[in-house]
Amino acid sequence: MRRKSALASLHLRLETSPSIITPQKLLAITVLEIMNKPSKKFCRFNTRLLQAFLLGACLVLMATSTFAQETGGELGGGAGIFRPKNPEAKHSTAPARPRLSPAEIEARFQDALASGNDARDERKFAAAEAAYRGALRLKPRDARAHYALGNVFVDQQRWDDAEKSYRAAFDSAPTDPDTLMALSFVLVQPQTGAINAKRFADAEYFARRATQLAATNAVAWDRLGVALTARGIYNADSEAAFRKATELDPNFVVAQVHLAGVLRRLKRWNEAEPIYRSAIDQAKDAPTLVLIADAMQSEQRWNDSEPVLQRALQMDARNPGALFLMGRLYSVNKRYSEAANTLKTAAEVNPKSFIVRNVLARAYLGAGLLDDAFRAYEQAATLASDADRKSLAGAFGFAGVGDAYMSTGRPRDALRAYQRAQQLDPANAELAAKIAAARAKI
Repeated sequence: MRRKSALASLHLRLETSPSIITPQKLLAITVLEIMNKPSKKFCRFNTRLLQAFLLGACLVLMATSTFAQETGGELGGGAGIFRPKNPEAKHSTAPARPRLSPAEIEARFQDALASGNDARDERKFAAAEAAYRGALRLKPRDARAHYALGNVFVDQQRWDDAEKSYRAAFDSAPTDPDTLMALSFVLVQPQTGAINAKRFADAEYFARRATQLAATNAVAWDRLGVALTARGIYNADSEAAFRKATELDPNFVVAQVHLAGVLRRLKRWNEAEPIYRSAIDQAKDAPTLVLIADAMQSEQRWNDSEPVLQRALQMDARNPGALFLMGRLYSVNKRYSEAANTLKTAAEVNPKSFIVRNVLARAYLGAGLLDDAFRAYEQAATLASDADRKSLAGAFGFAGVGDAYMSTGRPRDALRAYQRAQQLDPANAELAAKIAAARAKI
């Protein structure tokens, strides 16, 4: 298995779902990359800030609930930037035997991990998951396999599954800084219907513990700053955490962008702007540019983010974070056809992302492609949590599709859309009235 040098940049997180409790609530945009300084035990974090997915930042954008609905929910880091390093492993050449010695079990375990790493690097997530599960069958309590499985779930923004896997790794390796940082990362991804205040507090605990165990790890300090800002703490403590990260690693562009975000929230714009400009100049890869663009969008600097995203897509035309943010940008600017085309590609790259499917459906709805919108919402429903499924019943979901069908003289299709909405939200009295109105037109 090929080795990659320790990366010096990472993390970002986007949070924009209107139902999520965030420091400023609604419409923050995500992109996140995590982890630097590899653990000798099992995790090394990519030099280039990862080539997969996406997105979480510590910047929270103010917007109305309607605007947040229009532009989509949370991308969570996922769409492209958080990509912890693969666990170290190498393929085995030992012949198979009916009864395996401990050494042979370890060799097969390493082989399964290496196969999973190869598949993950190629963005073949299903194959990677299968290989990592095979490793777990060989050594069910080995932290490396649990950690690796968590990584591939993060790539797909499957936050619940990622958290379970990282917690299992933590149970076996409670003092590994990289596991602590990974847990902190996952916990700052706000979830619909979850007690996010508790999750954010836990994220701070794990990040702070990582700084205690690895005081010279810049990413640990950056994670601490992100956890603090997730809790709405924009003060000297969060500034100090990010400054510590940049002092430890002056080339850590992600921490610089996070620091600039805190300074802007503290109304110290003259200090923040040069840091942003410097970060853009220093950015050498697509994931870092995605982080910068996300930070801009979280401050509603939508048009400023477009050239940054164009540059990212020139470097990596299938970067999931760049595709998602560009699609959102088009949607915000009511360029719905362009948004749909871009988000279709994002969905191909990351087929199990609820947020990508959800925003794609909204783009179709805005473009008047109602049948495509209905199908995209159906696909989103298969990927949604229970709380997210309910949100798909509203005006920016099946009910909105039904309303559009009614306005174009298609009451039968409207009835189908309203009934689907009612399946997702049976207690919604307004849907009953819409269903009755549609039936009256048939």
